Amino acid sequence: MKPAILTDLTKCAGCKACVWACKEINGNSRDDGGVHLTATTFTAVEQRAGLNVRRQCMHCNEPACASACPVGALYKSSAGPVLYDEDKCIGCRYCMIACQFQIPTYEWSKQVPRVQKCIMCFDKKLSKGQQPACTGACPTGATKFGDRDALIKEAQERIAKSPGRYIDHIYGVKEAGGTSVLYLSSVPFAELGFTPTEKSEAYPQLTWAVLSKLPNAVSVAAVGLGGLWWIFNRKDTLEKVRRGEITLDEAMGKTPSTSKKEGDRK
Repeated sequence: MKPAILTDLTKCAGCKACVWACKEINGNSRDDGGVHLTATTFTAVEQRAGLNVRRQCMHCNEPACASACPVGALYKSSAGPVLYDEDKCIGCRYCMIACQFQIPTYEWSKQVPRVQKCIMCFDKKLSKGQQPACTGACPTGATKFGDRDALIKEAQERIAKSPGRYIDHIYGVKEAGGTSVLYLSSVPFAELGFTPTEKSEAYPQLTWAVLSKLPNAVSVAAVGLGGLWWIFNRKDTLEKVRRGEITLDEAMGKTPSTSKKEGDRK
C-alpha cells in the first residue's frame, strides 16, 4: 500500500474538523484559527474562489525539501509520508526555500526552533495501522485516506460519473513528479492558489539536471580563464623584453646555464 489522501474540494463544508483533529493529536493551540499553515497548524482550510480549500503537506514522491536538506532531517520514508528528524535539523531552512508548495514552517518564537509540517500522523496513527486524524474526523467524506492507486481510480470514476461537477484533472497525480495528497475540484487549480500544473518532473530531478552540468561548465570556464591568463601574461612578458628588463631566453623560461648548454651542443 502507498498511503495517500484524496481531498474532494466540492464536498468540503469548511467545518475545520480536520484542522482541530490535527491540532489535538499534535498538541497545538487553536488560537490561530486554522486558516493558514503555521508552526502550530499543519492542515488549514482557506477560502478560495468560492471553495473551502484544505492545505497540508503534499508528501511528494520525490520531495524537494528532503533533496535540499544537507543533513537528512527531512526524508521520504519507506511507508510513504515525508518525515522530519528534529535531532538532525541544523535550522538552515533550505527545505522552506525548496518546497514548491510552501509547506514547511519554522518556529520563530522558540529558543530551539524546529521545522513543522504534517507527517500524516505517522508516529501516532499510521505506524499503528490507523488512518490520520484529519481524514478520520471529516464528517462529509471530503477527505479520504487509502492506497494511492485506488484513490486515483476512485477520483477518475467520480469525474466520469459527474463531469459537470468536476474539472477533468486530478491534482497530484503528476505534479512535481507525483504526490501522496490528491485533489478534485470544480474550479481550475490555478484559481485556488495551487502551484501551476505545467511541469510534471520531480523537482529534485530538475535540480540535478542543472547540478550535473556544473562540472563541465566549471571545466570549460577554467580552460577559458587559463587561456586568458596565458594571453595577458605573454603580452606582459614580451613588453618586458622590449624594454630590456629581461632577455628573450628568460622570457622563454631558459636559464643562462640552459642557454649555454644549448649553444655548446650547437
